[in-house]
Amino acid sequence: MYSPTRRTFIRQAACAALTTTGILNTIFDLRRLSAAPINTGDYKALVCLFLFGGNDANNVIVPHDNSGYASYAAARGILAIPQASLLPLTLPNGDGRDFGFHPNMAELQALFNQGKLGLVSNVGTLVAPITRAQYLAGGAAVPAQLFSHADQSVQWQTSVPDQISKTGWGGRMADVMQSLNAGSKISLSISIAGTNTFEVGNTVLPYTVTPDGSIGLSGFDGSANANVRLQAFKDLLALPHNNLFEQAYSDTVSRSIAANELLTSALAGIPPMQTVFPGTSLGKQLNMIAKLIAARTNLGMQRQIFFCSVGGYDTHGDQLAGQANLLTELSQGLNAFYSATNELGVAQQVTSFTASDFGRTFPTNGSGSDHGWGSHQFVLGGAVQGGRLFGTFPTLAVNGPDDTGQGRWIPTTSVDEFSATLATWFGVSASDLPTVLPNIGRFAHPNIGIFG
Repeated sequence: MYSPTRRTFIRQAACAALTTTGILNTIFDLRRLSAAPINTGDYKALVCLFLFGGNDANNVIVPHDNSGYASYAAARGILAIPQASLLPLTLPNGDGRDFGFHPNMAELQALFNQGKLGLVSNVGTLVAPITRAQYLAGGAAVPAQLFSHADQSVQWQTSVPDQISKTGWGGRMADVMQSLNAGSKISLSISIAGTNTFEVGNTVLPYTVTPDGSIGLSGFDGSANANVRLQAFKDLLALPHNNLFEQAYSDTVSRSIAANELLTSALAGIPPMQTVFPGTSLGKQLNMIAKLIAARTNLGMQRQIFFCSVGGYDTHGDQLAGQANLLTELSQGLNAFYSATNELGVAQQVTSFTASDFGRTFPTNGSGSDHGWGSHQFVLGGAVQGGRLFGTFPTLAVNGPDDTGQGRWIPTTSVDEFSATLATWFGVSASDLPTVLPNIGRFAHPNIGIFG
């Protein structure tokens, strides 16, 4: 069973192996971007929220009409959400479908019905389009280690399911967009959730901060004596070093100190946020992202990519209670973040989206659900054509046309298509799209219509 505590420990232990917190930041790069700036005055930010463990989206959005709900309840058994508690969605006239959100998602229901939130149906990792018949016959290419947490979460972040990739699609996107931030001393990509593959590029690597801000050297409190010691340390670092390792260490720590000072100063220069964020782990991460967006001018940013995450979505047991709490955290956190972008006047320029390892099986295993494949993901922002379901919603039937045979939906929209749509909105050109998403040419819809 997936353990968020173990995952968090492993992710943080890799960083803790370094002996100073200053090095931690700059291992993920603090590059001065030297390319010539593009003449543009626009600003955009993309926020990836990863739900580690595999969110059971079958209980996120549920058929609300009597016949659809009856089939859903029969298959889900103990996991079925009571029909009367579902939060109804207002879909476009003529859509002909009737769905409701999980009862713990009142804030997201309101954003959906206000046209600010959309849902991408049945999206997942794919090597190429595949049908149920092809899957059952065998021989057709499918993602490696299809139902594995570690493999599928990485494939979501790389959008390369058929080979090992050292970079993520967010990082490759940052590589082609970095000239927009020319002169900035802070990476275009910032993680609030430790190390990740999504933001790793070939030249741009993520800068890691905490929900409380950047990570600086301990023992320097700003007092007169501490400042003297800090300056002496900087002077030592600035000395020439004949040993290559010593020089690399010196350069890394120097950049880390400078970046911490810059980011601390930039955040101190913004007015207090009026938006109240929940005190949850996600709420604190999104609060810091909002502050970093508020400091964009001080940091010289035209483009920013953020990564945050929540664990605990591997609901093999006690799913009803566990997922309810997680969806409350998700709904309240995203609602506060969208309110903050409105407060900052950048709601049209900030898009947030969810991702997760995979979906989960439609039938229950007794008190939870097991690893699946295709799932539904949220996309939120002022530029989103919200109040809609994008892609093709699966037929919710075991052994139906979208099922592998065990209640695992075969994706009808690829991660590539979802990502390409987001990348295009972010400003990636059609000619650069294959660099960011090498497999996009295998799919028919590089733009699934999320944005107007």
